Amino acid sequence: MTLPITVGIDGSSSAERALGWAAAEAVLRHTPLDIVHVNPPITVPPEIPAATAMSAAIATQSRRWLNDAVDIVEAVAPEVPVTAELIEDQVLDALTRRSSHAQLLVLGSRGIGGFAQLLVGSVAIALAAHARCPVAVVRGAVPGPTAPIVVGIDGSPTSDAALAFAVDEASLRSAPLVAYHAWRDTVHEPGGQHQPFVLDWNAIRDAEEKVLAQRLGGWQDRYPDVEIRHVVERDRPAQGLLRQSARAQLVVVGSRGRGGLTGMLLGSTSHALIHHGACPVVVAR
Repeated sequence: MTLPITVGIDGSSSAERALGWAAAEAVLRHTPLDIVHVNPPITVPPEIPAATAMSAAIATQSRRWLNDAVDIVEAVAPEVPVTAELIEDQVLDALTRRSSHAQLLVLGSRGIGGFAQLLVGSVAIALAAHARCPVAVVRGAVPGPTAPIVVGIDGSPTSDAALAFAVDEASLRSAPLVAYHAWRDTVHEPGGQHQPFVLDWNAIRDAEEKVLAQRLGGWQDRYPDVEIRHVVERDRPAQGLLRQSARAQLVVVGSRGRGGLTGMLLGSTSHALIHHGACPVVVAR
């Protein structure tokens, strides 16, 4: 059975953009679309009349949002099978469980109601760390179809997952793929100071480019239709990928990079892109 793309909606304009993006992705992948709205439980005792009336009003509004979302998808992507469900639970718990049965979880960059915390990215950050499938955060501009897909590569296992997702996405969209790799030119010294290495940077660049080419070689053979561009820079990965996002239609990164601290579920690069990326971002795992 083909797993669906799941999209969380809440009636906000950001969620509507995420819905449109998810519907287009479902068309590309020939997969069903699963629309979900989550209502956190009301903590007011149910015997209070006002609480009962408020719960009923919230449920009515939520169903209206879901019905409107289904109507939108059926209008713009009639070929996509679509389902919608209202869930009463904590947002993070509900969507984490839902992600176990999805091939991709799609969220807006900010929301209202149950998704209000997305304004500062906390729910998106948490889901990118805990979801059981890749998470797409639809933010920034959505450039035209000729803009590239950008993938950050650092040699980590989640970077390999990001590369697999990005190459497949580039093939589906008939878009070029920019494989981006960056390395830092400083090391940490005791006391928190940073000291630059005194090395032959041209030689290091050549070595890094060879490593990148080796990691990409098999993928180019499997996807001969995809133009893969190699970009190697001496920079912080987050800063470099934020620059790349300004001219990309999608940036794909792993959930945790090679330099991540033990125990961290989400790396600093993924965190920065979710907050500040200039285009939609996918965090793969």
